[in-house]
Amino acid sequence: MTAQSNGASQQVITHTFVHGPDHIQPQAGEGFVVTPQVEELIERATAYLKSGYPINLSGPAGTGKTTLALHVAAQSGRPVMLIHGDDEFGSSDLVGNDVGYRKSRLVDHYVHSVLKEEEMMRTLWVDNRLTTACRFGHTLVYDEFTRSRPEANNVLLSVLGEEILNLPKLRYAGEGYLKVDPDFRAIFTSNPEEYAGIHKSQDALMDRLITIHIDYFDRETEVAIAAARSGISTADAATVVDLVRHFRDKRVSRHRPSLRATIMIARVVVQRGGTFDSSDLIFQRTYRDVLGLDRLDSSIVTRPRSDDVIHRELAGTCELVETAFQESN
Repeated sequence: MTAQSNGASQQVITHTFVHGPDHIQPQAGEGFVVTPQVEELIERATAYLKSGYPINLSGPAGTGKTTLALHVAAQSGRPVMLIHGDDEFGSSDLVGNDVGYRKSRLVDHYVHSVLKEEEMMRTLWVDNRLTTACRFGHTLVYDEFTRSRPEANNVLLSVLGEEILNLPKLRYAGEGYLKVDPDFRAIFTSNPEEYAGIHKSQDALMDRLITIHIDYFDRETEVAIAAARSGISTADAATVVDLVRHFRDKRVSRHRPSLRATIMIARVVVQRGGTFDSSDLIFQRTYRDVLGLDRLDSSIVTRPRSDDVIHRELAGTCELVETAFQESN
């Protein structure tokens, strides 16, 4: 579906996910909006992947990195192996591990006067998602990979560099080295290093990635996404987007509100039967809670912003949106 807004084309592409035994297959589903800014990001990311290089979508929380990564992965038509970074990860959580043993016993009475017995015990190996992706040429999406410890990600160096996955525990079976399938592709996402729970990645790994910085989208894109994801009108979406962008620029808290906050406000107000008028109490209470305007933050302000200040800013924002919307029509 394609719509026109302010002379620019906006395409809404929907995505759902078909689940296999241990992979997902992104297909047409709901709520992915393509504007010129998003289309340019998709084109760059797809071009790098087709050239055989892994990419890292890096940027603040709530800017749509994971959604964009899954959309780009869907372009290949290959199954997708999705991994979420975790501080508790070890390399075995990526490549696989022994999960038990198999014991066999042979008793030979072929010669009646001779008894021959043999016992054999072998470990049972199970691939984890990185190994499966490398073995079968799937697309790996490693979401927030810097939440895993750097040593857990060391196994990726040979995969992305020499296209070989080292599996020491399978040497007995003659599979100590796995040649990475030519169709294998890797997409990483990461948050800024100053975020809590984020590890600094090793330089050798970052040197193998092409990093695309994903920042907050432009106003047109945020309005289109908010309308598509919440079902509200473009005018109402513009009101919420401009409100969130206003407080984002004001830096009223340590965490800058993102597009995720915009969608939260829109969905909750609709669900509670409110309107997006500046005098609507449901709207007022919802955006204050979602944006954390009542929280004390000693590093930013000494006290919460007063009701009068917030209401004046909201009323001014709504008036500007209404004027701009009338002029555009």
